[in-house]
Amino acid sequence: MAILPRRLDRVAVSGKAAAMELEKLFAIASTGALAGWVLLVLAPLRRDWAVIGARLVAALLCGFYFALVVTGLASGGGMPEGAGFDTLAGVRLLLSTPQALLAGWVHYLAFDLFVGSWETADAPKSRVPHWLLLPCLGFTFVAGPVGLLLYLVVKAIRKR
Repeated sequence: MAILPRRLDRVAVSGKAAAMELEKLFAIASTGALAGWVLLVLAPLRRDWAVIGARLVAALLCGFYFALVVTGLASGGGMPEGAGFDTLAGVRLLLSTPQALLAGWVHYLAFDLFVGSWETADAPKSRVPHWLLLPCLGFTFVAGPVGLLLYLVVKAIRKR
């Protein structure tokens, strides 16, 4: 990917410049995800294109996440002692470096956007009008599982 530095592992240890580079990558990922969400909000204009566009952005974020994980593993630093998925403290250690935290953020962006695109694609089939979908998308944007739960409740009520 052109937006990734050649050796992100070097970036992770080079101080202020590294933090600025990761901040740029954070801004690019966040802005890209926001563009996908704007497409979903405007979906009534061209629903199919909006869903395709949002899913394309989500796929790009998935590729970016993959690149962050691979470069993090390739840096040879390994996981911090005690890091893992079996305890909250272990997960905190997994996300203890700026690069790992960025990867975690991109993970959230990609999945929440994909869920929002699914809600948008599913809404017409479930007789959920766009005005009723919008609050669900808003919650999915800021608190993914809450937005999905809200959409599933709205969908169940509308299908009765």
